[in-house]
Amino acid sequence: MSTRTKIYFASDFHLGAPNSEQSLERERLIISWLNEIKTDAAEIYLVGDIFDFWYEWKSAVPRGFVRILGKLAEICDSGIPVHFFTGNHDLWTFGYLEEEIGMKVYRNPIQVSLQGKSCYIGHGDGLGPGDRKYKALKKVFTSNICQWLFSRLHPNASFGMANYFSSKSRITNKEKDAIFDGEENEWLVDYSKEILKKTHHDYFIFGHRHLPLDIKLSNTSKYINLGEWVNYNSYGVLENGLLELKFYHSNYSKAINK
Repeated sequence: MSTRTKIYFASDFHLGAPNSEQSLERERLIISWLNEIKTDAAEIYLVGDIFDFWYEWKSAVPRGFVRILGKLAEICDSGIPVHFFTGNHDLWTFGYLEEEIGMKVYRNPIQVSLQGKSCYIGHGDGLGPGDRKYKALKKVFTSNICQWLFSRLHPNASFGMANYFSSKSRITNKEKDAIFDGEENEWLVDYSKEILKKTHHDYFIFGHRHLPLDIKLSNTSKYINLGEWVNYNSYGVLENGLLELKFYHSNYSKAINK
């Protein structure tokens, strides 16, 4: 009988931010976590913004991240499926992660049955009401023409641009992310409730928000936000149909529960 019975979820590692030293320390911690969970993991879901910036040229990928890429390739080679969701920071993947590492890549939310539970999984960016500025910007980022033009830049120039925009991002302005102002102000909760009116899901699982959240939507449905690994080191584990948020070598031990 297989001992690999648990399904793991994590998001928002933001490897590369805020600098190479802190990123390397975080990467080593994530490797330690992956080494522990690979002993009983049936599947692993990485739900976006694993990298703070990722872009694939025809014959080159970003420097760094060799530890986590090697570990993920090892896990995939062992037969454990690893699912990678693009986030708003790492949406420019064009085949390398599938072909070289062996992960399954998703660009949009998916609906999947896991351990008899209906799960709706996605990074969370651009979903729900509002955020029109980002939604317009995402159309630019995903434009074939804009991607072709960006590929013409030398990586030194493109990384300079990426690092500038990353410094303006929410992960480097964590005081905004640390605020929970009630579920009525959580746009991904609103988004989940709208879907729930049409289709039942036991779990809505997202990243992007950066707060570990466990919010009851109905008697049989929950919204789970996986948090992030810059501050919380939080992750989800599904075992026997029960999804829980946990923390790895963290100063935190409990999700915001409503």
